Amino acid sequence: MDLEKNELEQFQTYLKKKGVAENTIIAYQTAVRQFYRQAAGFSAEDFQAYKQYLIRTYRPSTVNTRIYGINQYIHFLRRRSEKKKQCTQDAENQRDKHSDANRPQLITLEGYQVPAVRRQQKPFLDNIISNEDYLRLRDGLRRDENWYWYFVVRFLASTGARVSELVQIKAEHLQLGYMDLYSKGGKIRRIYFPDSLCAEGLWWLEKKGVTSGFIFLNRQGGQITPRGINSQLKRLAKRYHIDPDTVYPHSFRHLYAKNFLARFNDISLLADLLGHESIETTKIYLTQTSREQKELLDQLVTW
Repeated sequence: MDLEKNELEQFQTYLKKKGVAENTIIAYQTAVRQFYRQAAGFSAEDFQAYKQYLIRTYRPSTVNTRIYGINQYIHFLRRRSEKKKQCTQDAENQRDKHSDANRPQLITLEGYQVPAVRRQQKPFLDNIISNEDYLRLRDGLRRDENWYWYFVVRFLASTGARVSELVQIKAEHLQLGYMDLYSKGGKIRRIYFPDSLCAEGLWWLEKKGVTSGFIFLNRQGGQITPRGINSQLKRLAKRYHIDPDTVYPHSFRHLYAKNFLARFNDISLLADLLGHESIETTKIYLTQTSREQKELLDQLVTW
């Protein structure tokens, strides 16, 4: 089955309007390409066959990511088909309708979704940076006056921002003390910057002579990419003798959540701050590392 020209670009636009993160969009597009290579049509049987292929080939987490991507794609195609029905019957719409004729089963799959696979979640998380290692990294960067990466780490750990959100921070946001991001339907995700972080950040920008615009730029003056941030964090982890497996952008989001709940046990507020639509998503941040569980038991079990 062939992938329609420009369809992935349209799907990407659709996901961006929904506020989907850049890395997630890439993963969903990968799922769509793979589905087209595997499937002969758009029936429920084709989707189930693709799911079985995923189960045989990948880990459950990857399987579910690709299933989520396919479900988003089905919804995208259905929405597009509905919009075309409402449009006037000009030549361009006729041409678009002809391309949709290759997917007649879509109309009969109203409400259909590929079921995700069930997986048992580990009762602990061991790939999350500890407070001790975070402080070692933060203080080491400050001691070495590596201000750019010091503030990358500080902003990630002090705001709970996703890396795709981090790269959108501007000097103007530090002056306000927060950054608003808008998703589909006008929904606002507000990221707050603590006063101490704003004061430090504005000092750094003043030192560089920056008064406006994005604060995390690459050497060419463009916005740094999430991949570039992730790669450099791994190198810095090795430099400061920290396990690189625990040092990646989302690890600091876990650290923020765990520290927040340790000081103010309000998971509903945390869900709002992290931009989660469901508290169920936030509950993963309640999971401790195996070392933390062991330390807790050493304190509790005295009988």
